Amino acid sequence: MLTKSPKRPRIRDAEATQARILAAAKKEFAKNGLGGARVDIIAERAKANKRMIYHYFNSKEDLFQRVLEDAYSDIRTAEQKLDLERLPPKEALERLVRFTWTYYLKNPEFLTLVNSANLHKAKHIKKSEVVRQVSTRFVDMVGNLLDRGVETGEFRSGIDPVQLNITIAAIGYYYFTNRYTGSIVFQRDLMTPEALEERIRFNVDTIMRLVEA
Repeated sequence: MLTKSPKRPRIRDAEATQARILAAAKKEFAKNGLGGARVDIIAERAKANKRMIYHYFNSKEDLFQRVLEDAYSDIRTAEQKLDLERLPPKEALERLVRFTWTYYLKNPEFLTLVNSANLHKAKHIKKSEVVRQVSTRFVDMVGNLLDRGVETGEFRSGIDPVQLNITIAAIGYYYFTNRYTGSIVFQRDLMTPEALEERIRFNVDTIMRLVEA
């Protein structure tokens, strides 16, 4: 009597291997960028081998693209879980601003991955359907939030949700990516709890003044 091969455990093993590779690749790309990252180090940290990496992801550049897609998907998924549509417009917008700030603070590798992607002129995500879809959903979410604020008379009309998102991202992104030089130039430690709290209050106030009717 013939027995069926245990396909399910093999599938789980493959998924687990890919997950380890992606986790190791994320750390390596975030630390050294695409050019400086080494596949052999990724393989070692993932407890895999280089052949398996190329089997699952084809090339180092394709692996980098997948890491970027996962990075953008992670933040966009977390934003969708904020349930902003259930909150009053002003409260929802403040939650989004604070979330963005906290996400950057707790996930510094996201910022370095974005930096690395831009060094290569975003060619690795230019044709990514994954990034396009998650970004479209996010812009729609912010657009709906602004529309609700206009309807209640809290926000002024005519605000581009893309421009607003760029501003929200920029005031957090610049602060964290320039924290070392900024601490020297402005002669204060920008990463103390007090400095971080002062900055996020300033960010919230800035965004609210920008959109208020």
